[in-house]
Amino acid sequence: MTRRAVGAVFLLTDYGTADEFAGVVRAVVQRDAPGAPVIDLTHEVAPFDVRAGALALSRAAPHLGAGVVVAVVDPGVGTPRRAVAVLAGSLRFVGPDNGLLPWALDAVGGPRQAVALPGPPAGQAASTFDGRDVFAPAAARLWRGAPLAELGDDIDPAGLERLAPPRLAVSPGMLEAEVQWVDRFGNVQLAARPGDAARAGLGAEVGVTAGGSTHRARAATTFALLPDGGLGLVVDANGHLALVCDRRSAATVLAVRPGDIVTVQAAGDSGSAAGDSGSAAGDSGSAGSTAVRADEDAAP
Repeated sequence: MTRRAVGAVFLLTDYGTADEFAGVVRAVVQRDAPGAPVIDLTHEVAPFDVRAGALALSRAAPHLGAGVVVAVVDPGVGTPRRAVAVLAGSLRFVGPDNGLLPWALDAVGGPRQAVALPGPPAGQAASTFDGRDVFAPAAARLWRGAPLAELGDDIDPAGLERLAPPRLAVSPGMLEAEVQWVDRFGNVQLAARPGDAARAGLGAEVGVTAGGSTHRARAATTFALLPDGGLGLVVDANGHLALVCDRRSAATVLAVRPGDIVTVQAAGDSGSAAGDSGSAAGDSGSAGSTAVRADEDAAP
């Protein structure tokens, strides 16, 4: 049975805005589903960075309400990787089966149904723009009310490709966490949540080791409560622990980037963290050599 169109079509890609790619995807949705509201979540995921796209999508998904999500970060376009449509919560997701979707699916209650989408139409000369030729038309059909089963053959949602979980290790007095995201303000989101800090027994003062240096940080509820030049540990808008500064890039202070490992220790255990080292010297990749285990229960 065809359902009534509801909600919007949400777009997340690595297409950028300098070229016409994102605009063409929007146009195809509008062509095939006139009247559909189209909302750009972002087109500025770093090119080919499926992990960054998956994290961005998982941050956004809980706030979208009903509708259809088109997510395209697809370095494997044109290969045998599957194109899929998946039902989760009040959303239908369309995109490549390369690990981009599952964290967002989990964030809205988990996948309930999935289908494999057919490839571009027969006779199509190109096989390098599935955003235009496969995902946008599928999203338009879903927004108009087509049931998922009309779009393709059923597949087991449990078989969707998944990325390795973010790295996180918690022990008495210490946690080691992957830098998941650095936003445009330089705030450093960690693959850890307040419960992890509680399990480690971290208090209001901590030592933070990253980028070859150790710094003093203090727990805070917001940026403006930090002293000038001070480093803070906050719970960010997505419920993660984040290292921040007030009107300054914490990522620059710490010399870190996504994928690096940061060690946060209780102040009494942090040794040289008795004061801010003031130095961000060191290779930003050096923190990645810290040995940690992957926490299979960690949610991005």
